[in-house]
Amino acid sequence: MEHLLRLNRRTFLHRAAVGIGSMALGSLLGHGCRRNDAGVQAAVESALPHFAPKAKRVIYLFQSGAPSQFELFDWKPKLREMHGQELPASVRMGQRLTGMTAAQKSFPLIGARVDFKQYGQSGAWISDLLPYTSRVVDELCIIKSMHTEAINHDPAVTFFQTGHQQPGRPAIGSWLSYGLGSENSNLPAFIVLLSRGKGNIQPLASRVWGSAFLPSVHQGVQFRAGKDPVLYLRDPDGMDSLSRCEMLDVIARLNHQAAEEFGDPEINTRISQYEMAYRMQTSVPELTDLGAEPDSTFRLYGADAMIPGTFAANCLLARRLCERGVRFVQLYHMGWDAHSDLLGMTSRLAKDVDQASAALITDLKQRGLLEDTLVIWGGEFGRTTYGQGLLDDNYGRDHHPRCFTIWMAGAGVKPGIVYGETDEFGYNIAENPVHVHDLQATLLHLFGIDHERFVYHYQGRRFRLTDVSGKVVRDILA
Repeated sequence: MEHLLRLNRRTFLHRAAVGIGSMALGSLLGHGCRRNDAGVQAAVESALPHFAPKAKRVIYLFQSGAPSQFELFDWKPKLREMHGQELPASVRMGQRLTGMTAAQKSFPLIGARVDFKQYGQSGAWISDLLPYTSRVVDELCIIKSMHTEAINHDPAVTFFQTGHQQPGRPAIGSWLSYGLGSENSNLPAFIVLLSRGKGNIQPLASRVWGSAFLPSVHQGVQFRAGKDPVLYLRDPDGMDSLSRCEMLDVIARLNHQAAEEFGDPEINTRISQYEMAYRMQTSVPELTDLGAEPDSTFRLYGADAMIPGTFAANCLLARRLCERGVRFVQLYHMGWDAHSDLLGMTSRLAKDVDQASAALITDLKQRGLLEDTLVIWGGEFGRTTYGQGLLDDNYGRDHHPRCFTIWMAGAGVKPGIVYGETDEFGYNIAENPVHVHDLQATLLHLFGIDHERFVYHYQGRRFRLTDVSGKVVRDILA
């Protein structure tokens, strides 16, 4: 078994990087254990991309629950003209519906009750609910022709995050961590932040940021709001740093003995995670202390940036993580599932995210980080052009996977463009469709990775993020 593991290049590099045992802790304390940075750096430098990358890191602002494109980005005057009239059967073409509206006897069209204006050189239509986003529209590549096969939340979120609707595949951040490693040995390569809006919350399972069959060292690490961003990171009461290091020395020796005996790469993962946790005891408190940020930063991101766990605070934290070389920062903002109270819920959620999302773009650009940081904003699918429920103030929109809007910015993506278009009803794609796997292939391409060559052998099969499909959307590349 062990000789087969040694034939795997990435397993070898991983073992070389983490096989320094207790020596990896010493430089922080200046005693006993000696740190060997060369071993860690060797693994990073050996995991080369296939070609020159444009991106070094990602901030993915995932809007969980699926925001309505009709109230935010996809202006359809036809829907206002035909408000309350039946969606033509020739448009719907008997396409799949969710169980929540499949039994409806009618499908009345719903026009947006918010106004839109055109902004920027692209002339992009942006809702009045997004005044701050409208100011940075010339930095955005707005894709209005996203589509997916998934029609319910959990499989749709899982599809975006892992490339498959069924659980059991690694997250995008895990793939990038595995392929490219980390730029900061004191922080994980893949960090997850969660915030909750005042809307209908869809639960998120931690498996969507899991590493699945990749070594578990590559799974996402969730940072929580409050004084303990990472659970169990602080030393227990009564234990000092010296005692902690001595304890980890003993654990490392035992784990090395077990690794030699059983040849299980997960034991080496355990060793590296102990070492990482020790280093994070110093790096995380400094990272999450926003007290050093000037007042101008909080004015830029908004007052919510001073409240830990809000979307605004997480956007600011994401910028700080990027400055420190974290490869993939995944933000989830929950609450967008507007099956009722569509306008009220969308207005509240837009207020949550509008200023901070735009501030993140501005902040990254001011610091020279936007040119190699990819920012993505969007949900798991869109909302229907027809209403769910009665046509009163409490109406909502159902799930719609056929077409919806996301935006991207930075790191080799063309700024100030609108790509793709939907029909006049907003029900089907009219031009330039972009599938979930196309988005994933494009993301990997920006990191210098050919998605068809980036594979992992597991249980006799060659797995990849894009499964057996996906193409790079070259028209949106700068």
